[in-house]
Amino acid sequence: MENFNFYSPTEFIFGKQRENECGSYVKKYGGNKVLIHYGSKSAVESGLLDRVKASLTKENIDFVELGGVQPNPRDTKIYEGIEICRKENVDFILSVGGGSCIDSSKAIAIGALYDGDFWDFYGTGKIVERALPIGTVLTIAAAGSEASGGSVVTKEEGMLKRDTGSDLLRPRFSILNPELTCTLPAYQTACGVTDIMAHVFERYFTNTLEVEVTDRLCEGLLLTLLKEAPRVINEPNNYEARANIMWAGTVAHNDIVGVGRSQDWNSHAIEHELSGLYDCAHGAGLAVVMPAWMEFVCDHNVMRFAQMAVRVFGCEMNFENPKETAMKGIKAFRKFLHEIGMPINFKELGAREEDIPVLVKNLGIKDKTWGFKPLSAEDVTQILKIAVRAEV
Repeated sequence: MENFNFYSPTEFIFGKQRENECGSYVKKYGGNKVLIHYGSKSAVESGLLDRVKASLTKENIDFVELGGVQPNPRDTKIYEGIEICRKENVDFILSVGGGSCIDSSKAIAIGALYDGDFWDFYGTGKIVERALPIGTVLTIAAAGSEASGGSVVTKEEGMLKRDTGSDLLRPRFSILNPELTCTLPAYQTACGVTDIMAHVFERYFTNTLEVEVTDRLCEGLLLTLLKEAPRVINEPNNYEARANIMWAGTVAHNDIVGVGRSQDWNSHAIEHELSGLYDCAHGAGLAVVMPAWMEFVCDHNVMRFAQMAVRVFGCEMNFENPKETAMKGIKAFRKFLHEIGMPINFKELGAREEDIPVLVKNLGIKDKTWGFKPLSAEDVTQILKIAVRAEV
């Protein structure tokens, strides 16, 4: 296990109707003038936005609103939010929505206190030095942004999807009410589950030895998702299944399962180009990319993939041919994704094989990536070709 620091200061408020308490938590963390940033009209139609506003009013907290965040959040909406924050002297951002909304809020939090263009921090490694504080009311279990310091947004010109990260972007508090996810369509629920699993796998596939504690934590989360995803798709109003998935999404991405070990993130980088170009759901893109990546890099450490196959997917270990066991595990993963309604190849995602050169070029690989197995541009090309023809 490697040396590590673990810092996760977010206060989590979990359970039924907890959104009615958001005003008290904004007040607790110093908010006086709030930007309520939200996504789709469902926040309005469901009454959630009214409950949030009533809670703020109860605590005598002023607020302004900015809705309309899209999946794969755009820089145009972020610039709008930055302007509002400056004009209205906003000192706290309350994000009401899923990962896209929270990521957009984080970008606004950076830009509101920065003299230049917030985009300077995305995909560049530039260090965030100041940001407005953020709170969240989560409506989709998926991205884990309610627990992390990361943010991924899209530049509309060229549809470039890039990320940044800082502990300053970790929410001060996150309200998690699983009831708010019960109205999600099955497809969105499955996309969220896929994203959560990908966050775990990006950490699980490591070159660090002797990491049994975090291995077992990763495996526990994956087993939970294998159990609960089919259950919640068949029973959308099953609160307990929704609760387990929501907390799994938070734990998967606050990095408690990733400490002390090297991580990968190549699958996420590749997928960002897919959702950037085609504007597809992030989870759907990961369902296509991640099993293809697994097939391509399996030989790098066959025993780690065999361990996944045995411990997570219940495959029988073939000690004479561990590669066979490893491939059975990858096949079982892809089959699971198919069964919960995810696309598993380019055609089902709506992607085109002829766009592979563009996708690879947009990644901007100069030599090789870092991660579990460093990848060249040609390696990524081969992974995407596996994804083109993948089948159950």
